[in-house]
Amino acid sequence: MIPLLARRTLLAAALAAALPVAALAQAFPAKPIRVIVSFPPGGAADQIARAVSEPLTQALGQPVIVENRAGANGNIAGDYVSKQPADGYTLLMSSGGTVSINPHLYAKMPFDPAKDLVPVAAAARVLVFLEVNPQKMQVKDAREFLAYLKAHPGKLSYGTPGNGSSPHLAAEMMNAQAQLSATHIPYRGAAPAMQDLLAGQVDYMFDPGIGLQHVKSGKLKLLAVGSPKRSPQFPDVPTLDEVGLKDFDADTWFGFYAPGGTPQPVLAKLNTEINKILRSPAFAQRMDALGAIPAPMSPQEFAARAQTDSVRYGALIRARNITGD
Repeated sequence: MIPLLARRTLLAAALAAALPVAALAQAFPAKPIRVIVSFPPGGAADQIARAVSEPLTQALGQPVIVENRAGANGNIAGDYVSKQPADGYTLLMSSGGTVSINPHLYAKMPFDPAKDLVPVAAAARVLVFLEVNPQKMQVKDAREFLAYLKAHPGKLSYGTPGNGSSPHLAAEMMNAQAQLSATHIPYRGAAPAMQDLLAGQVDYMFDPGIGLQHVKSGKLKLLAVGSPKRSPQFPDVPTLDEVGLKDFDADTWFGFYAPGGTPQPVLAKLNTEINKILRSPAFAQRMDALGAIPAPMSPQEFAARAQTDSVRYGALIRARNITGD
């Protein structure tokens, strides 16, 4: 049996050890927070980061500054953030591909996503939209498009935000299921790929939502949605599952990560404040312009989603022999 005095001493020591952690969460943040975006300005990741950072600045009472560090399908930004102090003052905003897809794409990673990054909060589920430039490709609907593509193997080209990006994998998923062949043109981000689709330099694209204003204006034609369900914005546009590609699901999940070892109270505070923003009408309105759906969830739920995607996309990457190197 532990003597009463010893028990009191142990209790006091435990309380003393807990005080710095509690104080850390209460005092956080005491200086500006940086959000490192893994893709160029104008893309989905950038727009989501800014839609969160502005109200988060008000909620936390400190500036939340967005910086873009594009390249290597998110590895450049992910590697940078993983090597920053684990104090909550440097966050990564990226697609889930940085942690769930890149380890399957690259023979050698500059960091270990499973150990060097921890999930903070999901932000949005971005639907992918199969679009063509109607001035260059005059097809009536998705079925006619798929038939044309199959009849002209290797003749058409499609743009993506980069090799191994979610839109690239969506196209590979379509090619595999429908037995199609087309030329892949990778760009450094979705915005430059969209520019070339509008200019007629590529024939089609799986758009992560940044070109929907061009769909509404008639500059682009939306053929199908690469999600399990139709888009609330375009209820008359079918899913690829509906036109014959069974169980097609290429939604992209974007969210925030912190360096591994970031204190749990800091992660919890960030998750709570970010989720408040995700549930706001103002954020929902901004996501609507992207064709995205707010995705408030716990870090554990976000990690589980990344694991599901890792298994699913890992199998596709191996089957299609896709590499990021």
